[in-house]
Order: sequence, then structure tokens, then C-alpha cells
Amino acid sequence: MEHRNESTSTDEPRSRWGALALGILLGLIGLALTAGGIWLLALGGSAYYLLAGVALIASGALIAFRNLIGVWLYAAIFTGTVIWAFWESGANVWALVPRIAGPAVLMVLVLLIVPLMRRRPFGWTGSLVLAAAFLVFMAVGTYLVSRAGPSTPVRDLPAANYAGDDGFPAPNGDWIAYGGTQGAQRYSRLAQITPANVGRLERAWVAHTRDLPEDLDHNSYGAETTPLKVGDTLYLCSAKNILIALDPATGDERWRYDPQVPDEWIPYTAACRGVAYHEVSGAEADAPCARRIIEGTLDARLVAVDAETGQPCEEFGTNGSVSITPGMGQVVPGMVSITSPPVIVRGNIVTGHQVLDGQKLNAPSGVIQAFDAVTGELAWAWDMVVPDRQGRPEGGGTYTRGTPNMWTMASADEELGLVYLPMGNAAGDYWSGDRLPAENEYATSLVALDAETGRPAWHFQTVHKDVWDYDLGSQPTLIDLPGGVPAVVLASKQGDIYVLDRRNGSLLTAVEERPVPQGGVEPAERAPTQPFSLFHTLARPELHERDMWGMSPIDQMVCRIQFRRASYKGMYTPPTADQRWVQYPGYNGGSDWGGIAIDPQRGVIIANYNDMPNYNRLVPRAEADEMGWAPRGEARGGDMGGGAEGAGDPQAGAPYAIDVNAGWRLPFTGLLCKEPPYGGIRAIDLRTGETIWDRPLGSARRNGPFGIPSMMPFEIGTPNNGGSVVTAGGLIFIAATTDNLFRAIDMRTGETLWQDVLPAGGQATPITYEANGRQYVAIMAGGHHFMETPIGDELIAYALPAD
Repeated sequence: MEHRNESTSTDEPRSRWGALALGILLGLIGLALTAGGIWLLALGGSAYYLLAGVALIASGALIAFRNLIGVWLYAAIFTGTVIWAFWESGANVWALVPRIAGPAVLMVLVLLIVPLMRRRPFGWTGSLVLAAAFLVFMAVGTYLVSRAGPSTPVRDLPAANYAGDDGFPAPNGDWIAYGGTQGAQRYSRLAQITPANVGRLERAWVAHTRDLPEDLDHNSYGAETTPLKVGDTLYLCSAKNILIALDPATGDERWRYDPQVPDEWIPYTAACRGVAYHEVSGAEADAPCARRIIEGTLDARLVAVDAETGQPCEEFGTNGSVSITPGMGQVVPGMVSITSPPVIVRGNIVTGHQVLDGQKLNAPSGVIQAFDAVTGELAWAWDMVVPDRQGRPEGGGTYTRGTPNMWTMASADEELGLVYLPMGNAAGDYWSGDRLPAENEYATSLVALDAETGRPAWHFQTVHKDVWDYDLGSQPTLIDLPGGVPAVVLASKQGDIYVLDRRNGSLLTAVEERPVPQGGVEPAERAPTQPFSLFHTLARPELHERDMWGMSPIDQMVCRIQFRRASYKGMYTPPTADQRWVQYPGYNGGSDWGGIAIDPQRGVIIANYNDMPNYNRLVPRAEADEMGWAPRGEARGGDMGGGAEGAGDPQAGAPYAIDVNAGWRLPFTGLLCKEPPYGGIRAIDLRTGETIWDRPLGSARRNGPFGIPSMMPFEIGTPNNGGSVVTAGGLIFIAATTDNLFRAIDMRTGETLWQDVLPAGGQATPITYEANGRQYVAIMAGGHHFMETPIGDELIAYALPAD
């Protein structure tokens, strides 16, 4: 038998074709990296991609001809790539993934084809052993890097002696307002569930709203409800505004009331975040509607029903319903809706409303209105442009159109008689040239109004001449500081947290006006400075090219090219039309409508937040018109318009429409262009503003390229919408993330102690309450169109096992 020398391979066809296939693959990857690398280098970016691309072409050619030098050349490329990756990113495992993971897979393939080379140092056994050893080496290295990567030290949790009195306790284990109480601390004194026993938490019951749409686009449905628990009943609203009362211990339905919201009034985001509860002063306990539930609807009404029976309160408006649109002029269905619960203070229901984003400068007014909680009669209306008028416009006039609105939740201090409004922006979020002086004064501001007259008591602006859609989404949180100082804590979309005296708006923590970038399409309108909180910010450092991400070096390179081509001068980069610009943080925050929670006993803020950029461009009017972008309800070129959230908003009346790549995704894989994390949760000492702990929030189980869930349990930190609840038992309960998990987190360390997979997205704020001596935690699993989580109609309650 002929003896074959180990240094020489056979000339069998499979040898030639195997080497040729891998060589072509390496060459094609090299060509892509070379072409993109030349472009990136011309833009002032990294030279790595060009150098790696040229070397890969050479390695691929040599391997295709079965020359062993090609193997050694690829090994050198991989070694150089690892050195470059650590030089650029350090021991950040998620930053290393697109730089090393793909090349490592190719390294395995290269090792496996060594026996196909014309001259080979070893055969198939040696090749397999070396490839296996390489995989073990990579696995061990990944583990060590993940352990050595960046982390935030955990400080000791402050003692429970902060202010002595939480000031806004929910009575008897109830949850009587959206944020627990009118103070919106999202805190409960309940302590039956603790870090020691939370691992035993189980589902106690599941209730269904039973209104999942059959004839509506499911992307328009998303239940973000936070129920109330008052006495022996839970109250909630569905995504289509159906009011439901449940037994808090069993989930059994007691009554439901459907206000019959027409489908055409449902905007692109159907949401009812909650309801309000009111007891009529002086009414007999058994009188009809002595206790009532107030709901704002998607067709712009306030609805009042009897808390005992669900029947409409007949004396409230017309058959229990009051429209908020009189005085607004023309209102196209879906342009005005109430998505957040109103606040009731000094006998008045104070409500704002959502005005559909980005449609036209002449959109309906953002007027704030108050209605008598018993009769539904208009008590006052605050039109910021006409502040002396308290009622509706006379003679067929309208409230000033296009003014900033308040779409989120307000808070109230019954004793002071003030309601605290987190205001949004004027109707053209990304264009400021047509705004009136009053709009420039009150937009993106916390405004305190007298609850009985509607007159402003004070206001504090967080962004001057906002053209970044940084409207205030977070509900203000009220707390009494040591010494009895009444304070309001406000979190913003840009990440800053402010503490003010809620009596007069004076700052209790420092704020600094800093110079910000100038220029853009309307340079004369840009404010020279913006306020920055010196107390605390959730904002991360400015982006750099090295912060771009992807699945492989190629798509990371594409993101780097996009970054270099865009205008980016840090936070408050002025909007541009000739090129895209990077907005960071994006319009989803920072902190959005989930807001913050505060443990008033320990003086600790719990803030979940987003950490994602947007990739925007102002679109000239003629170009937008040609593409058929038109406001909701207005036809153009056969397109009824409407502007999907985050892309293609027409901004009619302005010289530019706006195109927002929300989250800044790659066009093919769908992955985000910025490296993880994309969201987190943080504990902050209210005394000093120092971080106690900080961690990514959300696993990668539902994330992956091409929309394919990876099911990986790693805490990558996902986008999140919805808030948290803190308890005297030392726990934080939160869903919010895109991985459909509901978590219990240790208040001391930030560690997840328990979690459950929800049947749909948990983009809502949970509650905790007591019923029959048992503590429950409940969360709405309704899904969210923007977060791309599955929709559902389940309210799920958890408790420790019954004895």
C-alpha cells in the first residue's frame, strides 16, 4: 500500500472545492470590508476595516489555491483583530461581539480546512483537536472578559430614616391613584413579600379584558394599564377604554362598562394607562355615584361611572360623559385623545390630552382643562397664549392651536391646591421658527397650576426651544424632604433629574446653563445654552464611532459610516436637512412615561431608563409632499396620511417634515447601531444624587438578527417602557422591557431575585396591594406597538402561596 506523507494532501476534488469555497467567502468579505473601509477612512474613521479587508482578500486567494500561507495570514488577521478590539473597547464583552465573534467563526473554518492544503502540518484529527481547543479558549476568554468587564460598584443602601414620614401613604394597602397616590411615589408600605421569600411568588389569578381587536391593525393596540385598588375592588381600563371592576383576591369580574369609542378615533397607539377615583364630598355612602371612577377616552371624553355598579353617573355631563373638544375647532378623529388618567384635586378633574405627534403646526390646542368632578361642568381652561381667559373662547373662537400639550400623567398636592403638569412640545416637534413667545416659555416645562383657578403658580423649563421631542413624559413625584420641605422630583427624557420646592418652583439641587451646539436649519432659533442638572443624570457619555454595533464587522462598519456621515455634536445637536443627525438620547428617553419610584423611608430613587439614539433627517416640504406624507385625515396623492410614529411625520405648515430612524436600526439585520445596553435601572441616593447601583435591564431572549429571537438569557439591557414599584419589603417590581419578563429586584443590590415570563409585553407599571391579608402584585401584559412586543389582554396577579 502506498504511504502518504503527512505534509502533502490529496488532490481529490472535494479538497479543491472545500478550499475554494472558503477562499471565495473570505475574499467576498474582504471586498466588502475594503470598499466600506475606503469610504470610512475618507470620512475620517478607523483604518482597521480597509487593512483587514485587503488582508482577507489575500488570505482568501491563497486558501483558494490551497496555499498554507493563507491559513497563517488569516491567523495573523484574527490576532490583530483581537488586539485592535481590546484596544478600542477594553473588556466590554458586548462591544467585543461584532469585532471578534464573526472572525472567530471564520477562524474555526480556517482551522478545519488545514488538511485540504497542498502542504499541511497535521491531518484531520489534529485539525479537529485544534478547532475544539480554539472554541474552548474563546469560551473561557469570553467568560473571563465578562467577569472583568465594566461594572458599577454597589454602595450601601441608606437606612430607613430619611424623612420620618412618607407624606403620601396609600391607605390600608390600597393603590388609589396611578402612581399609588396623587404624589406618584409608586411606593407601598406592604412588606409581606420580601427578598427572602419572593422566590416562592406564583400566579394567583389571570383576568382578561376580552377586547383584543379583530378588525384593527394589531400595531394600534397596546394595553398599558395600571389598575387602581380601592377598598375591595380593582379598577382598570382596557386599550379600547372598556372600564372593568375585578375582585382583587380572585380576579373575578364584577362589572364592565364600554364607552363605545369608535374605531376611527383610535390613533396609531391605542392606550389607556389608567383611571382616577373620586369620593364625592358630603354624599351619602350609598348614594349613586358617591364613589366614582373617572376615565379619559381615546375619543377625547371624560367618562364617570359608579364605582359600585359601573353605571354612568347621569348628573355628570350628558349621561356620564363630557367632551373636551369644544373650543378646539376642527378635530379630526384620532388627532386628540386622552391616553393618561386625569388627576382630581380640590374637586376638579384636571386633564391634558395627546395631540398626534408631528402632523401639522396648526394642530388642535394643547389647552389644559378642569371639570367639576360631580357635574362635569368646565371649571377652567388654561390656554397659555391667552392666560387671562379661564373659560371657553367666545364668539366661535378657538383655543390657540398648535400649543404644547400634556399627554402624560400629572401629580397634585391637595393641601397646597396645586397640580403639577409635565408639559410637551408645540405641534411641530422638530421646527421652532413659528412658535409664539408663550410656547417658548412653557414648552417642555414643569408647570404648577392653581387647581381651583387654572392660573400658573410657577414653572421650570428643562429644554429651551425644544426641537428634539424632549417633552416631559415622566409623572412628577412628590416627597417631603427632611425638615418638612415639600419637594417635587422630576426626571426628563434627556436623562437629567431635578429636585424643586413644589410650593414655588425654586431649585433645591443645582442646575447649570451650559453652552450647546449651534447651527442647523434655523440657527437664529437655537438657544445658546441649555440647563444641565448637577444633582444627577441618567444620560451616558457622548457617542463615538467605536460605540457603533452590529452582528458582524461588516454591519458594524455600515453603522460607523452612517455615524461619520451624520451630524453629531453631542446632546442638542441641531436638526439638519442636508444630512442626517444623531439625537442622543432619543425621543424615548432617558426617562419616559414610566417615570421614577421613590422609597420615602430610605430616600432612594429608582429610575429605569432608555439608552438609545435616533438617526433623524428633516425632509424638505416638496420632497415630503412628493412621498405623500400628509396629516391624519388629509388626502394627498391617494394617501390619507397620518404619519406613523417615529417616521414620516409630515409637520404640515413647516418647511420640513421629519424622518426619524427610532432606535437607529440597520436596514437588513434589524439590529441597533449602538452597542448595548439599550436600557437600565438605577438606584440613586436622594440625599446626594450618588448612584447606589446601576445595571442593564432586559435580556436578549427576544432579540436577534432579522427579528429572530435568540432566547439567550444574557442581560443585554433592552429598551423599556413602563415604571417600577418599590415596597417596604425591600423589593422593586418591574416589567417594561422587550423580553416579556416581570422581575422582582433586590432593592439593596439590584439583583433579580425572581422573574416570570409574561404572555405579552409588560409595557405598563405594576401595582401592589393587600386583599384578605395577602399581598398581591399585578401587571398588565398588553404589549406595545413601538416596543414590538406581542399584544395581549391579560392582567396577571401574583402572591405567595396561600397557607
